[in-house]
Amino acid sequence: MVFSGDFALRGKPRIATPSFDARPVDVRAVDVRPVQARMRHSAPATASAISWQRTYGRRLAFTDTVIVIAAVFGAQQLRFGEPAGLHIPGVSGDGFNLAYTFVSAIVIIAWLTTLKLLGTRSVQRVASGWDEYRRVVDASLRMFGLFAIAAFLLRVDLARGYLLLALPAGLVALVVSRWVWRQWLGRQRAHGRYLAHAIVVGEHGNAQHVAGELGRDRAAGIVVSGAITDRADDELLPGVPLIGGLDDIVAAVERSGADTVVYSGSDLISPARLRQFGWDLQSHGIELVLAAALTDVAGPRLHARPVAGLSLLHVDSPEFTGSRYITKRAFDIIASGLGLIVLSPLLLFIALRVRADGGPALFRQQRVGLDGRTFTMLKFRSMVTDAEARLPELLAHTDGNGVLFKMRDDPRVTPIGRVLRRLSLDELPQLINVIRGDMSLVGPRPPLLSEVSDYESWAERRLLVKPGITGLWQVSGRSDLSWEESLRLDLYYVENWSLTGDMVIIWRTIRAVAERRGAY
Repeated sequence: MVFSGDFALRGKPRIATPSFDARPVDVRAVDVRPVQARMRHSAPATASAISWQRTYGRRLAFTDTVIVIAAVFGAQQLRFGEPAGLHIPGVSGDGFNLAYTFVSAIVIIAWLTTLKLLGTRSVQRVASGWDEYRRVVDASLRMFGLFAIAAFLLRVDLARGYLLLALPAGLVALVVSRWVWRQWLGRQRAHGRYLAHAIVVGEHGNAQHVAGELGRDRAAGIVVSGAITDRADDELLPGVPLIGGLDDIVAAVERSGADTVVYSGSDLISPARLRQFGWDLQSHGIELVLAAALTDVAGPRLHARPVAGLSLLHVDSPEFTGSRYITKRAFDIIASGLGLIVLSPLLLFIALRVRADGGPALFRQQRVGLDGRTFTMLKFRSMVTDAEARLPELLAHTDGNGVLFKMRDDPRVTPIGRVLRRLSLDELPQLINVIRGDMSLVGPRPPLLSEVSDYESWAERRLLVKPGITGLWQVSGRSDLSWEESLRLDLYYVENWSLTGDMVIIWRTIRAVAERRGAY
């Protein structure tokens, strides 16, 4: 487009107009009030009250501050018991002494600053998933690592006991406090508070998928209250009405009273129109969220990268080898070894009690593990010795998921076996499988040979990591899950596993066992 016109400051001021026969226009003759009104309307809406996300973040910041101060000064008091000094050597001469109280203040400021800089209280990460916990652990370890390096380079004789008390105490307390806040937030959301009310916009099939996934994850705090698609059906999903078409998006969203729009993608909406759509939502104070077509990929594997005006989403490949996997194996050996030592009296008691019913204490079964290799999985025997022979007569009474046989009142289960199953104590001998390297503490459920023979190619990805004693399937319903849901959780774990995530799953397993959810 060619603009013509004279910008020289001679005579009346003129503006350029996009015309081949452009004529100077008197600015004083132009009524700019409609433009000013539109600009005022397009300015970002500001609420008189702070959003719940910011309020929640401030509460986290307050508890983080209290915990860090208590951990650091508590460690100082336990380590020294009285005012102590730290000697700082000089380049030449004797140097000087620095009070440990001042050192503690530096540690507190550095710790809280690191938690802030690494986004541990970011509204996009708190209250759902385990990335929040991972970032808290990562920030704490990084801060203390840098502190130790600085002390080494400066030749400062920093008391190791002081740091060894402050770090674990503060780290555990931080993680527990985040968990407590999540429980509180979950109770608030159960009563309809602290929720984002969303409208899903996009092509009908995409919108249906996104709305279904959001409805599945209640912890995310996003309630889909309506949808806008290219079809004129009454509902997108049960309870999710269609409130308009793609030609009237902004007006329909405004009428709905929603505070969030989730865009699931549509070929009928051009990039330019989507950009204008974002500006229009911004003017109404409505948040725009773009849902990527790629599902079941955790946040740490996703990285946004702006290139030439485009927002490119990079997806890291899942790691099945390397240092992280070595760390996972080391954790498995140490934790399972300690578990066998600590639980040895209980294991001996259970073994003797099972043998008292007649038959062996252990049940051995062939399962499929890493890369499709078979291994012998160990469990405490919870059924009569001829359980396999009696299986055909019970197949018609299964309560399982269509693939696995399960019965809530299986007549083959012994009295002691019923107790072991309810408390998941029959799984404890699998700690030996972990030591052997056949299994991991956390991983996909170890499948039977008959299951693997029916796998489709995409389902075989669950064999890329070692099966686990527990996993997402264990903490998400166990026997109450459908086969498709169980398989989806296993694949999600394979794609997104991390050591921090493993620790969260172990903690959730303890809770699930205590509540006896899905165990029979």
